[in-house]
Amino acid sequence: MKASPAAGQPSAATNVSGSGFGTNEAIDVYFDTTDLLLDVTDDSGNFGADSLKVPASAAPGTHWITAIGRRDGIAAHVLFTVRTNWAEHGFEQRGRRNNASENVIGATNVTGLDLAWAAPTNGNVFSSPAYAGNIFVGSTDGNLYAFTTNGTLKWKATTGGPILSSPAVASGNLYVGSNDGKVYAFTANGALKWSAVAGGPIVSSPAVANGIVYVGCAGDGKVYAFNASNGTPAWSAPAATGGLNYSSPAVAKGNVYIGSLDGRVYAFNAATGASVWASPATGGIIESSPAVSSGRVFVGSSDQRAYAFNAASGSLEWAAIIQSGLLSSPAIANGTVYIGALNGEIFALNAGNGVPRWVGVTNDTIKYSSPAVANGVVYIGSYDKAVSAFATAGCGTQLCSPIWTGLTGGAIDSSPTVADGMVIVGSADQSLYMFTPDGGDVARHRDIRAPSYASLHPDMRLKPVRHDMRRQ
Repeated sequence: MKASPAAGQPSAATNVSGSGFGTNEAIDVYFDTTDLLLDVTDDSGNFGADSLKVPASAAPGTHWITAIGRRDGIAAHVLFTVRTNWAEHGFEQRGRRNNASENVIGATNVTGLDLAWAAPTNGNVFSSPAYAGNIFVGSTDGNLYAFTTNGTLKWKATTGGPILSSPAVASGNLYVGSNDGKVYAFTANGALKWSAVAGGPIVSSPAVANGIVYVGCAGDGKVYAFNASNGTPAWSAPAATGGLNYSSPAVAKGNVYIGSLDGRVYAFNAATGASVWASPATGGIIESSPAVSSGRVFVGSSDQRAYAFNAASGSLEWAAIIQSGLLSSPAIANGTVYIGALNGEIFALNAGNGVPRWVGVTNDTIKYSSPAVANGVVYIGSYDKAVSAFATAGCGTQLCSPIWTGLTGGAIDSSPTVADGMVIVGSADQSLYMFTPDGGDVARHRDIRAPSYASLHPDMRLKPVRHDMRRQ
Protein backbone atom coordinates (compact mmCIF):
# COMPACT_ATOMS: atom_id res chain seq x y z
CA MET A 1 0.00 0.00 0.00
CA LYS A 2 1.10 3.55 -0.73
CA ALA A 3 -0.51 6.93 -0.07
CA SER A 4 0.87 10.04 -1.77
CA PRO A 5 1.02 12.46 -0.14
CA ALA A 6 1.22 10.70 3.22
CA ALA A 7 -0.03 13.74 5.12
CA GLY A 8 -2.68 16.38 4.52
CA GLN A 9 -5.55 18.36 5.93
CA PRO A 10 -9.14 17.22 6.39
CA SER A 11 -10.97 17.12 3.04
CA ALA A 12 -7.66 16.87 1.16
CA ALA A 13 -7.06 14.14 -1.40
CA THR A 14 -4.35 11.50 -1.40
CA ASN A 15 -3.53 9.02 -4.15
CA VAL A 16 -3.68 5.42 -2.95
CA SER A 17 -2.23 2.41 -4.72
CA GLY A 18 -1.36 -1.18 -3.94
CA SER A 19 0.29 -4.29 -5.30
CA GLY A 20 0.43 -7.99 -4.49
CA PHE A 21 -3.33 -8.44 -4.34
CA GLY A 22 -5.38 -10.99 -6.26
CA THR A 23 -5.70 -10.46 -10.00
CA ASN A 24 -8.82 -8.69 -11.29
CA GLU A 25 -10.10 -8.47 -7.72
CA ALA A 26 -12.38 -5.89 -6.12
CA ILE A 27 -10.49 -3.96 -3.41
CA ASP A 28 -12.19 -1.96 -0.65
CA VAL A 29 -10.14 1.02 0.56
CA TYR A 30 -10.94 2.30 4.06
CA PHE A 31 -10.00 5.49 5.87
CA ASP A 32 -9.84 4.26 9.46
CA THR A 33 -13.03 2.15 9.60
CA THR A 34 -15.01 3.79 6.80
CA ASP A 35 -15.08 2.18 3.35
CA LEU A 36 -14.59 5.06 0.90
CA LEU A 37 -13.29 3.58 -2.34
CA LEU A 38 -13.81 0.43 -4.41
CA ASP A 39 -11.04 -0.38 -6.85
CA VAL A 40 -10.26 -3.35 -9.08
CA THR A 41 -6.78 -4.80 -9.58
CA ASP A 42 -5.22 -5.46 -12.96
CA ASP A 43 -3.81 -8.74 -14.30
CA SER A 44 -0.77 -8.31 -12.04
CA GLY A 45 -2.72 -7.69 -8.82
CA ASN A 46 -2.06 -3.94 -8.76
CA PHE A 47 -4.51 -1.06 -8.29
CA GLY A 48 -4.40 2.76 -8.31
CA ALA A 49 -3.14 5.35 -8.02
CA ASP A 50 -6.64 6.60 -7.24
CA SER A 51 -7.80 9.66 -5.37
CA LEU A 52 -9.20 9.17 -1.88
CA LYS A 53 -10.71 12.16 -0.10
CA VAL A 54 -9.84 12.50 3.57
CA PRO A 55 -13.02 12.94 5.66
CA ALA A 56 -13.63 16.52 6.80
CA SER A 57 -14.11 15.21 10.34
CA ALA A 58 -10.72 13.46 10.49
CA ALA A 59 -8.97 14.56 13.67
CA PRO A 60 -5.33 15.69 13.60
CA GLY A 61 -2.82 12.90 14.07
CA THR A 62 -2.25 9.35 12.87
CA HIS A 63 -4.83 7.54 10.74
CA TRP A 64 -4.83 4.35 8.71
CA ILE A 65 -5.73 3.65 5.11
CA THR A 66 -6.50 -0.03 4.61
CA ALA A 67 -7.09 -2.08 1.48
CA ILE A 68 -8.83 -5.47 1.60
CA GLY A 69 -9.54 -7.77 -1.33
CA ARG A 70 -13.15 -8.95 -1.50
CA ARG A 71 -12.33 -12.32 -3.04
CA ASP A 72 -8.97 -13.43 -1.60
CA GLY A 73 -9.02 -11.34 1.59
CA ILE A 74 -5.47 -10.04 1.08
CA ALA A 75 -5.09 -6.83 3.14
CA ALA A 76 -2.58 -4.07 3.85
CA HIS A 77 -2.32 -0.84 5.86
CA VAL A 78 -0.57 2.46 5.25
CA LEU A 79 -0.25 5.39 7.66
CA PHE A 80 -1.71 8.80 6.89
CA THR A 81 -1.18 11.89 9.05
CA VAL A 82 -3.86 14.57 9.27
CA ARG A 83 -2.52 18.07 9.92
CA THR A 84 -4.01 21.55 9.55
CA ASN A 85 -0.71 23.41 9.18
CA TRP A 86 -0.36 27.16 9.71
CA ALA A 87 2.62 27.78 7.45
CA GLU A 88 3.28 31.53 7.74
CA HIS A 89 2.17 34.77 9.37
CA GLY A 90 -0.83 35.18 7.08
CA PHE A 91 -1.66 31.44 7.23
CA GLU A 92 -1.04 31.23 3.49
CA GLN A 93 0.40 33.53 0.83
CA ARG A 94 -2.76 35.63 0.43
CA GLY A 95 -2.57 36.63 4.10
CA ARG A 96 -6.18 35.86 5.04
CA ARG A 97 -5.34 34.29 8.43
CA ASN A 98 -8.19 31.79 8.19
CA ASN A 99 -7.62 28.10 8.92
CA ALA A 100 -10.75 26.68 7.34
CA SER A 101 -9.63 23.08 8.00
CA GLU A 102 -9.49 23.34 11.80
CA ASN A 103 -12.02 20.83 13.16
CA VAL A 104 -11.07 20.31 16.82
CA ILE A 105 -11.78 23.68 18.45
CA GLY A 106 -14.92 25.60 17.59
CA ALA A 107 -17.49 27.94 19.06
CA THR A 108 -19.18 25.09 20.95
CA ASN A 109 -16.10 23.92 22.86
CA VAL A 110 -13.59 26.79 22.88
CA THR A 111 -14.41 27.43 26.55
CA GLY A 112 -12.70 24.09 27.31
CA LEU A 113 -9.27 25.36 26.22
CA ASP A 114 -6.65 25.17 28.94
CA LEU A 115 -2.93 25.87 29.19
CA ALA A 116 -0.95 22.90 27.89
CA TRP A 117 2.52 24.40 28.38
CA ALA A 118 4.68 27.53 28.28
CA ALA A 119 8.15 27.21 26.75
CA PRO A 120 10.85 29.81 27.54
CA THR A 121 13.12 31.65 25.15
CA ASN A 122 15.72 34.25 26.10
CA GLY A 123 13.89 37.19 24.58
CA ASN A 124 10.53 38.74 23.82
CA VAL A 125 8.43 36.56 21.52
CA PHE A 126 7.11 39.27 19.20
CA SER A 127 7.25 36.83 16.28
CA SER A 128 4.15 34.80 15.43
CA PRO A 129 4.51 31.01 15.39
CA ALA A 130 4.33 28.79 12.32
CA TYR A 131 3.21 25.18 12.59
CA ALA A 132 3.98 22.24 10.33
CA GLY A 133 4.27 19.21 12.59
CA ASN A 134 6.63 21.19 14.85
CA ILE A 135 6.23 24.79 16.05
CA PHE A 136 8.66 27.47 14.86
CA VAL A 137 8.99 30.99 16.28
CA GLY A 138 11.55 33.78 16.48
CA SER A 139 12.73 35.65 19.57
CA THR A 140 14.44 38.97 20.18
CA ASP A 141 17.42 36.97 21.48
CA GLY A 142 18.22 36.39 17.79
CA ASN A 143 17.26 32.72 17.70
CA LEU A 144 14.70 30.83 15.67
CA TYR A 145 13.21 28.14 17.94
CA ALA A 146 11.67 24.79 17.04
CA PHE A 147 9.43 23.15 19.64
CA THR A 148 7.58 19.86 19.52
CA THR A 149 3.84 19.94 20.17
CA ASN A 150 4.48 18.95 23.80
CA GLY A 151 6.66 22.03 24.34
CA THR A 152 10.06 20.32 24.18
CA LEU A 153 12.83 22.35 22.55
CA LYS A 154 13.87 20.51 19.39
CA TRP A 155 16.53 22.96 18.21
CA LYS A 156 17.37 26.64 17.94
CA ALA A 157 19.21 28.42 15.14
CA THR A 158 21.05 31.71 15.58
CA THR A 159 20.87 34.81 13.41
CA GLY A 160 22.86 38.02 13.80
CA GLY A 161 20.12 40.13 15.37
CA PRO A 162 16.74 40.14 17.11
CA ILE A 163 13.96 38.32 15.25
CA LEU A 164 10.67 40.22 15.07
CA SER A 165 9.77 38.60 11.77
CA SER A 166 7.55 35.51 11.75
CA PRO A 167 8.86 32.35 10.06
CA ALA A 168 7.36 30.77 6.95
CA VAL A 169 7.49 27.04 6.18
CA ALA A 170 7.62 25.82 2.59
CA SER A 171 8.92 22.61 0.97
CA GLY A 172 10.42 21.45 4.25
CA ASN A 173 12.46 24.63 4.82
CA LEU A 174 12.04 27.64 7.12
CA TYR A 175 12.43 31.28 6.10
CA VAL A 176 12.68 34.25 8.48
CA GLY A 177 13.98 37.81 8.55
CA SER A 178 16.32 39.25 11.16
CA ASN A 179 17.20 42.74 12.36
CA ASP A 180 20.75 42.07 11.15
CA GLY A 181 19.42 42.82 7.64
CA LYS A 182 19.39 39.27 6.35
CA VAL A 183 16.81 36.72 5.30
CA TYR A 184 17.66 33.23 6.52
CA ALA A 185 16.68 29.80 5.24
CA PHE A 186 17.02 26.81 7.55
CA THR A 187 16.30 23.15 6.98
CA ALA A 188 13.66 21.36 9.04
CA ASN A 189 16.51 20.25 11.37
CA GLY A 190 17.75 23.80 11.96
CA ALA A 191 20.79 23.71 9.67
CA LEU A 192 21.54 26.92 7.80
CA LYS A 193 20.63 26.52 4.12
CA TRP A 194 21.41 30.07 3.01
CA SER A 195 21.27 33.70 4.06
CA ALA A 196 20.72 36.72 1.81
CA VAL A 197 21.46 40.37 2.50
CA ALA A 198 18.78 43.06 2.31
CA GLY A 199 19.13 46.81 2.80
CA GLY A 200 18.64 46.92 6.57
CA PRO A 201 16.64 45.42 9.43
CA ILE A 202 13.78 43.08 8.49
CA VAL A 203 10.64 43.21 10.64
CA SER A 204 8.39 42.05 7.80
CA SER A 205 7.45 38.36 7.69
CA PRO A 206 8.21 36.36 4.53
CA ALA A 207 5.56 35.05 2.17
CA VAL A 208 6.58 32.11 -0.01
CA ALA A 209 4.93 31.47 -3.36
CA ASN A 210 6.01 29.59 -6.51
CA GLY A 211 9.53 29.00 -5.22
CA ILE A 212 10.14 32.67 -4.32
CA VAL A 213 10.55 34.25 -0.86
CA TYR A 214 9.08 37.77 -0.66
CA VAL A 215 9.80 40.13 2.23
CA GLY A 216 9.80 43.85 3.01
CA CYS A 217 12.82 45.66 4.43
CA ALA A 218 12.57 48.25 7.21
CA GLY A 219 15.97 49.65 6.30
CA ASP A 220 15.42 50.84 2.75
CA GLY A 221 11.68 50.57 2.04
CA LYS A 222 12.16 47.92 -0.63
CA VAL A 223 10.53 44.60 -1.30
CA TYR A 224 12.96 41.74 -1.85
CA ALA A 225 12.38 38.52 -3.76
CA PHE A 226 14.81 35.62 -3.32
CA ASN A 227 14.95 32.18 -4.87
CA ALA A 228 13.69 29.85 -2.14
CA SER A 229 16.14 27.06 -2.98
CA ASN A 230 19.41 29.01 -2.90
CA GLY A 231 18.76 32.63 -1.85
CA THR A 232 19.83 34.26 -5.10
CA PRO A 233 17.89 37.46 -5.91
CA ALA A 234 14.88 36.81 -8.10
CA TRP A 235 14.55 40.50 -8.90
CA SER A 236 17.61 42.32 -10.12
CA ALA A 237 16.19 45.65 -8.92
CA PRO A 238 13.99 45.13 -5.85
CA ALA A 239 10.76 47.08 -5.97
CA ALA A 240 10.65 50.17 -3.75
CA THR A 241 7.78 51.60 -1.75
CA GLY A 242 7.56 55.11 -0.41
CA GLY A 243 8.59 54.23 3.14
CA LEU A 244 10.09 51.68 5.49
CA ASN A 245 8.39 48.29 5.33
CA TYR A 246 7.11 46.87 8.61
CA SER A 247 4.19 45.40 6.65
CA SER A 248 4.40 41.79 5.45
CA PRO A 249 3.64 40.92 1.81
CA ALA A 250 0.66 39.02 0.45
CA VAL A 251 0.84 37.25 -2.91
CA ALA A 252 -2.14 36.64 -5.18
CA LYS A 253 -2.75 36.27 -8.93
CA GLY A 254 0.76 37.23 -9.95
CA ASN A 255 1.08 40.31 -7.75
CA VAL A 256 2.79 41.09 -4.43
CA TYR A 257 0.94 43.51 -2.14
CA ILE A 258 2.51 45.37 0.79
CA GLY A 259 1.83 48.40 2.98
CA SER A 260 4.20 51.29 3.58
CA LEU A 261 4.92 53.96 6.16
CA ASP A 262 3.99 56.56 3.51
CA GLY A 263 0.36 55.48 3.98
CA ARG A 264 -0.06 53.60 0.71
CA VAL A 265 -0.46 50.00 -0.38
CA TYR A 266 1.78 48.95 -3.26
CA ALA A 267 1.34 46.17 -5.82
CA PHE A 268 4.31 44.73 -7.72
CA ASN A 269 4.57 42.08 -10.38
CA ALA A 270 5.55 38.92 -8.49
CA ALA A 271 7.80 37.66 -11.30
CA THR A 272 9.68 40.87 -12.14
CA GLY A 273 9.20 43.40 -9.32
CA ALA A 274 7.75 45.93 -11.77
CA SER A 275 5.31 48.41 -10.25
CA VAL A 276 1.66 47.58 -10.90
CA TRP A 277 -0.02 50.27 -8.83
CA ALA A 278 0.17 52.42 -5.71
CA SER A 279 -3.04 53.07 -3.83
CA PRO A 280 -4.34 56.50 -2.90
CA ALA A 281 -2.65 57.68 0.29
CA THR A 282 -4.37 56.99 3.57
CA GLY A 283 -4.11 59.53 6.35
CA GLY A 284 -1.54 57.57 8.39
CA ILE A 285 1.21 55.00 8.26
CA ILE A 286 0.51 51.38 7.27
CA GLU A 287 2.29 48.79 9.39
CA SER A 288 -0.64 46.43 8.90
CA SER A 289 -0.11 43.56 6.44
CA PRO A 290 -2.55 43.23 3.51
CA ALA A 291 -4.96 40.35 3.05
CA VAL A 292 -6.33 39.56 -0.40
CA SER A 293 -9.78 38.11 -0.97
CA SER A 294 -12.52 38.31 -3.62
CA GLY A 295 -10.64 40.85 -5.75
CA ARG A 296 -9.94 43.23 -2.86
CA VAL A 297 -6.88 44.09 -0.77
CA PHE A 298 -7.74 44.77 2.87
CA VAL A 299 -5.46 46.65 5.27
CA GLY A 300 -5.52 48.88 8.35
CA SER A 301 -3.97 52.34 8.79
CA SER A 302 -2.96 54.42 11.78
CA ASP A 303 -5.47 57.05 10.57
CA GLN A 304 -8.20 55.07 12.36
CA ARG A 305 -9.62 53.49 9.23
CA ALA A 306 -9.72 50.05 7.65
CA TYR A 307 -9.42 50.07 3.86
CA ALA A 308 -10.41 47.92 0.90
CA PHE A 309 -8.65 48.56 -2.42
CA ASN A 310 -9.36 46.97 -5.77
CA ALA A 311 -6.73 44.24 -6.22
CA ALA A 312 -6.41 44.84 -9.97
CA SER A 313 -6.29 48.64 -10.08
CA GLY A 314 -5.57 49.90 -6.54
CA SER A 315 -8.63 52.13 -6.53
CA LEU A 316 -10.38 52.71 -3.21
CA GLU A 317 -13.51 50.58 -2.73
CA TRP A 318 -14.32 51.57 0.85
CA ALA A 319 -12.86 53.00 4.03
CA ALA A 320 -14.39 52.16 7.42
CA ILE A 321 -13.95 54.61 10.29
CA ILE A 322 -12.77 52.72 13.39
CA GLN A 323 -11.99 55.68 15.68
CA SER A 324 -8.73 54.05 16.75
CA GLY A 325 -5.43 53.39 15.00
CA LEU A 326 -4.87 50.04 13.28
CA LEU A 327 -1.44 48.40 13.28
CA SER A 328 -2.94 44.91 13.41
CA SER A 329 -3.40 42.97 10.17
CA PRO A 330 -6.81 41.81 8.94
CA ALA A 331 -8.19 38.27 8.79
CA ILE A 332 -10.83 37.38 6.20
CA ALA A 333 -13.45 34.66 6.47
CA ASN A 334 -16.90 34.14 4.98
CA GLY A 335 -17.35 37.72 3.81
CA THR A 336 -16.16 39.33 7.05
CA VAL A 337 -12.99 41.31 7.80
CA TYR A 338 -11.63 41.04 11.36
CA ILE A 339 -9.03 43.52 12.60
CA GLY A 340 -7.69 44.71 15.97
CA ALA A 341 -7.40 48.34 17.07
CA LEU A 342 -5.20 50.26 19.50
CA ASN A 343 -8.20 50.92 21.74
CA GLY A 344 -8.33 47.21 22.57
CA GLU A 345 -11.28 46.33 20.35
CA ILE A 346 -11.56 43.84 17.51
CA PHE A 347 -13.85 44.88 14.66
CA ALA A 348 -15.88 42.56 12.42
CA LEU A 349 -16.65 44.40 9.17
CA ASN A 350 -18.69 43.49 6.12
CA ALA A 351 -16.05 42.73 3.47
CA GLY A 352 -18.25 44.15 0.73
CA ASN A 353 -18.84 47.62 2.17
CA GLY A 354 -16.96 47.99 5.49
CA VAL A 355 -20.11 48.27 7.61
CA PRO A 356 -19.45 46.97 11.17
CA ARG A 357 -21.16 43.70 12.09
CA TRP A 358 -20.00 43.64 15.74
CA VAL A 359 -17.16 44.82 17.97
CA GLY A 360 -15.29 42.65 20.48
CA VAL A 361 -13.79 44.18 23.61
CA THR A 362 -10.53 43.21 25.35
CA ASN A 363 -9.03 44.88 28.41
CA ASP A 364 -6.06 46.69 26.84
CA THR A 365 -4.33 47.80 23.63
CA ILE A 366 -4.25 45.55 20.58
CA LYS A 367 -1.11 46.66 18.80
CA TYR A 368 0.57 44.24 16.38
CA SER A 369 -1.29 41.05 17.26
CA SER A 370 -3.53 40.07 14.35
CA PRO A 371 -6.69 37.95 14.41
CA ALA A 372 -6.73 34.25 13.57
CA VAL A 373 -9.99 32.68 12.38
CA ALA A 374 -10.74 28.97 12.69
CA ASN A 375 -13.98 27.00 12.83
CA GLY A 376 -16.33 29.79 13.87
CA VAL A 377 -13.95 31.47 16.33
CA VAL A 378 -11.65 34.49 15.98
CA TYR A 379 -8.64 34.84 18.34
CA ILE A 380 -6.45 37.86 19.07
CA GLY A 381 -3.77 38.90 21.57
CA SER A 382 -3.76 42.06 23.65
CA TYR A 383 -1.63 44.03 26.09
CA ASP A 384 -3.92 42.67 28.81
CA LYS A 385 -1.57 39.63 28.70
CA ALA A 386 -4.29 37.41 27.25
CA VAL A 387 -5.35 35.85 23.98
CA SER A 388 -9.10 36.33 23.63
CA ALA A 389 -11.62 34.35 21.57
CA PHE A 390 -14.87 35.65 20.07
CA ALA A 391 -17.54 33.85 18.07
CA THR A 392 -17.24 34.91 14.42
CA ALA A 393 -21.03 35.25 14.34
CA GLY A 394 -20.94 37.80 17.14
CA CYS A 395 -23.00 37.77 20.31
CA GLY A 396 -26.35 39.21 19.26
CA THR A 397 -25.47 42.76 20.33
CA GLN A 398 -23.06 45.36 18.94
CA LEU A 399 -20.46 44.98 21.72
CA CYS A 400 -19.20 41.48 22.52
CA SER A 401 -17.13 40.11 25.38
CA PRO A 402 -14.70 37.22 24.85
CA ILE A 403 -16.14 33.73 25.09
CA TRP A 404 -12.71 32.52 26.28
CA THR A 405 -9.40 34.05 27.39
CA GLY A 406 -6.02 32.42 27.88
CA LEU A 407 -3.59 34.22 30.17
CA THR A 408 0.14 34.65 29.58
CA GLY A 409 2.71 36.48 31.67
CA GLY A 410 3.20 39.52 29.46
CA ALA A 411 1.80 41.80 26.76
CA ILE A 412 1.06 40.08 23.45
CA ASP A 413 2.23 41.46 20.10
CA SER A 414 2.53 37.96 18.60
CA SER A 415 -0.40 36.82 16.48
CA PRO A 416 -2.13 33.58 17.48
CA THR A 417 -1.74 30.46 15.39
CA VAL A 418 -4.63 27.98 15.42
CA ALA A 419 -4.11 24.48 14.05
CA ASP A 420 -4.65 20.83 15.02
CA GLY A 421 -6.69 21.81 18.07
CA MET A 422 -3.93 24.11 19.38
CA VAL A 423 -3.88 27.86 20.03
CA ILE A 424 -0.24 29.01 20.07
CA VAL A 425 0.96 32.53 20.84
CA GLY A 426 4.10 34.34 21.99
CA SER A 427 4.36 36.82 24.85
CA ALA A 428 6.61 39.65 26.06
CA ASP A 429 7.43 37.49 29.10
CA GLN A 430 9.90 35.65 26.81
CA SER A 431 7.74 32.55 26.45
CA LEU A 432 5.67 30.71 23.87
CA TYR A 433 2.27 29.44 25.06
CA MET A 434 0.02 26.63 23.90
CA PHE A 435 -3.64 26.19 24.83
CA THR A 436 -5.50 23.00 23.95
CA PRO A 437 -8.78 21.33 24.94
CA ASP A 438 -8.38 20.19 28.56
CA GLY A 439 -4.67 20.97 28.39
CA GLY A 440 -4.07 18.21 25.83
CA ASP A 441 -5.91 15.34 27.54
CA VAL A 442 -8.22 14.80 24.55
CA ALA A 443 -5.32 14.32 22.13
CA ARG A 444 -3.45 12.03 24.51
CA HIS A 445 -6.42 9.70 24.81
CA ARG A 446 -7.17 9.23 21.08
CA ASP A 447 -6.72 5.63 19.91
CA ILE A 448 -4.21 5.53 17.04
CA ARG A 449 -3.88 1.74 16.69
CA ALA A 450 -4.48 0.26 13.26
CA PRO A 451 -7.95 -1.27 12.95
CA SER A 452 -8.09 -5.05 12.76
CA TYR A 453 -8.95 -6.34 9.30
CA ALA A 454 -11.81 -8.36 10.75
CA SER A 455 -13.45 -5.20 12.10
CA LEU A 456 -13.78 -3.63 8.63
CA HIS A 457 -16.93 -4.25 6.65
CA PRO A 458 -17.33 -3.37 2.96
CA ASP A 459 -19.87 -0.86 1.73
CA MET A 460 -21.68 -2.82 -0.95
CA ARG A 461 -23.17 0.38 -2.39
CA LEU A 462 -19.80 1.59 -3.71
CA LYS A 463 -19.19 1.50 -7.43
CA PRO A 464 -15.69 0.62 -8.67
CA VAL A 465 -13.27 3.26 -9.89
CA ARG A 466 -13.13 3.14 -13.67
CA HIS A 467 -9.82 2.38 -15.37
CA ASP A 468 -11.19 1.66 -18.82
CA MET A 469 -7.98 2.33 -20.72
CA ARG A 470 -5.83 0.34 -18.31
CA ARG A 471 -8.09 -2.72 -18.25
CA GLN A 472 -8.70 -3.08 -21.99
